[in-house]
Amino acid sequence: MNPVLAFTIIMLVWAFSEFVAKKTKSLISSLLVASIIFLAGFKTNLFPQDMLESSSLLTLGTVIVGFVIVHLGTTISFKELKKQWKTFLIGVISVGGIVAFLFIFGSLFEDRNYVIAAISAISGGTISVVLAQEAAVAAGLMSVAVLPVLIAGFQGIIGFPISSVLLRKEAQRLKTEYRAGRLPGESAEEKKATEKGKLPKIFQGTSGTLFAVGAVVLIATLVSNLTGGMVNTFIIALMLGIVLRSTGVFKANVLSGIDAFGLMMLAVMLIIFGPLASLSMSDLAALIVPLLLSFAIGVAGSIVFAIISGKIMGYSVPMSVSIGLTALYGFPGTMILSQEAAKSVGENEAERKAIEAGIMPKMVIAGFSTVTITSVFVTSILVGLIG
Repeated sequence: MNPVLAFTIIMLVWAFSEFVAKKTKSLISSLLVASIIFLAGFKTNLFPQDMLESSSLLTLGTVIVGFVIVHLGTTISFKELKKQWKTFLIGVISVGGIVAFLFIFGSLFEDRNYVIAAISAISGGTISVVLAQEAAVAAGLMSVAVLPVLIAGFQGIIGFPISSVLLRKEAQRLKTEYRAGRLPGESAEEKKATEKGKLPKIFQGTSGTLFAVGAVVLIATLVSNLTGGMVNTFIIALMLGIVLRSTGVFKANVLSGIDAFGLMMLAVMLIIFGPLASLSMSDLAALIVPLLLSFAIGVAGSIVFAIISGKIMGYSVPMSVSIGLTALYGFPGTMILSQEAAKSVGENEAERKAIEAGIMPKMVIAGFSTVTITSVFVTSILVGLIG
């Protein structure tokens, strides 16, 4: 297929998918819309089988996955993690619940590879899905590679409504606390990350930043090779990103603001749709049961472990479960749901701000805990078992 035509069609599909997600306030995710369009296009031969490859975006995506993982590391602040250590721990434990339940009840799946693929998608976001997919494709397991895509597409539809109801209950509780004088007003903790980092000026532009981040990915690869591959490159890249942000070498959200970031993210996400081109309708039908089992078992595990750990930490049940469910959507859903809960329950500006201050820091850190950190660690380890 003509590369320019392939690239242009993909941009149109993604623009429409983002439009639908925005109109539905992310209840219908852009991933789900794009998955349906690509699947329908490939199965009706409206899209040539080589369209994704012809666009060159797939090649770009596989190259810069490590760059995006380093970027994720720079979104995390050690300072905020220390303040919200209980929240962070509940998030980690809830992901442990997903892993435990899916392995315990894994016999319900016809193939253990589906279990690992389900864990990667239920517990995390795009990066975890990509890691699982790459391992499945390398093993020639195309239906296993598609399962995380379907899970990722439906995650928001399940996670958003449940979290919305629970956070409104938590907001009601906080409003009662506020009116009784037991909840402080809005704190001034929401800080904009204005630091520029300590990189020389030559490395602060688009090309310089990409060079610096690329160097970090190469270091992560070297360290991983020194361990004989026992420590995954992406785990090291994530940790280096966290350390470099915390020491001020990299600014927060290191890739944000550079000219190439939007295209880089699109290229990484496009990897997800690759297996759809070769998936048969019978393979797709066979994924219905694993899809339903993945959500039923994985979400149940998250909820059970979140409630237990939240009880130990002194959190309410609605807040604890909401923290666990952040694995289904992450940021910015964690921020949006917090704001909506405060607006729907608070009867004046002071109440709304106090409620938001009681919910949002927990939800944002929970998203980092589940999606950004724990899921990437867990998936990086488990994908070695696919095959």
